Amino acid sequence: MATSPSSSPAGPPPPADGLLSAARRNLRELAHGLSHASHPSTPLLADAPKQWQRLLPYVVVLALAATFIPVTITVLTSQYGVPGAVAGALGVAQAAPLLMLAHRPLQAWWIIFPADIVGALVLLAPDPGRLDIWPWPPPTLVAYLFLLLALGLRESRRTVVAVWAATAAAGAVLHLIAPSDRATGSALLLPILGAVVLVIGAAVRERGEATRRLAEQETISEAERAQRTLLEERTRIARELHDVVAHHMSVITVQADSAPYRISGLSEPAREEFASIAAAARESLGEMRRLLSVLRSDGTEGDRAPQPGLDRLQQLVEATVRAGLPVTLSRAADLGEVPSAVDLSAYRIVQEALANVVRHAPGARTQVSVRAAAGHLNVLVVNGPAPKPASPLENAGTGHGLVGMRERVRLTGGTLDTGPLPDGGFRVAARMPLPPADAPAAGSPSDSPSVQPSSEDL
Repeated sequence: MATSPSSSPAGPPPPADGLLSAARRNLRELAHGLSHASHPSTPLLADAPKQWQRLLPYVVVLALAATFIPVTITVLTSQYGVPGAVAGALGVAQAAPLLMLAHRPLQAWWIIFPADIVGALVLLAPDPGRLDIWPWPPPTLVAYLFLLLALGLRESRRTVVAVWAATAAAGAVLHLIAPSDRATGSALLLPILGAVVLVIGAAVRERGEATRRLAEQETISEAERAQRTLLEERTRIARELHDVVAHHMSVITVQADSAPYRISGLSEPAREEFASIAAAARESLGEMRRLLSVLRSDGTEGDRAPQPGLDRLQQLVEATVRAGLPVTLSRAADLGEVPSAVDLSAYRIVQEALANVVRHAPGARTQVSVRAAAGHLNVLVVNGPAPKPASPLENAGTGHGLVGMRERVRLTGGTLDTGPLPDGGFRVAARMPLPPADAPAAGSPSDSPSVQPSSEDL
């Protein structure tokens, strides 16, 4: 059955309709660009770090207005024969809005552009004098170029194009209505120079925006790197603490399993209770293994060596001395019962502090002190300035050292104080709580057998 033309599906619009709709859309966009500023009314260079930079735009626009108002009036009266009152009104209308260029250049254009057109029409009345440049006298043309430069620096590309198109259209219309005795070269000169000025202003603006976006991205990248560093340090600390906790849980398992054989006369409920404790400890070890597998990075394996503690500080200092760093160690003979987490954290803090000295102040004399006082373990690492000015062995550090120290001290409930010294050195002071003297350290029961966690438990 034949289909009527009215029932056929609608095809694409004719090319003429597409061109007309595109033209109307572009005209609406240009009109919107002319009527709406693309930036808030904040002054130019408002974010500059120095006060003189923030005041510079106001000084410039004040100088422009103070220059062009009298110059425009003088040129209109002396060269074009315009009456003084009319020349004064035109000079103020064409040059005074230059004061708005620092914060509202588009609004200034809406005043200056009509004033320039009115001035061109006024100049048609008198006979041409010695200076017959029309429709834009030299002061008007130069002031308008400063206006276009401000627009290029502040407004969007759409607004800039709309301003240039309006300027070119006004020049073309005035050229068509110009008498034959008028030199209308400025009607063509202004669009050409205006295009150059607008391109320069837009290029400077876009470069500034690109620089600002790059700075923002660098700030975001710095924050992301700091967050990633923090997470890496927490993961590393968690992996180390896993070995400590696994050892304690293994001790609990062995004690619970061996209790029926070590203690005679246990009742059946007591045996079942010990068996339940051993099963819960084994289940906890399994959960810890799964947690560690989540924390462990792809392609990495756990350390098989036992975690170091304060008993290995002397070896650490000797190795650092052999590396060329003069280090002296002062360690109290009796530190009392030190929890495993504090023991490991104290060693790692000294290790990181010495590594930072090697990186950033090679050859500096360093003192390490470990003391127990008032229920706290005090770890102090102080280094002097480098013996001779030299660039650090590592120009770009990762920042892991101080981040790791803070996390370890926070984990134990202590405090950390770091900072430079007046003589050019650096100080790291950590204070971590110790258990009361009459309480056994957690995970170090004196009456428990010496047991090492099996590979199955870890």
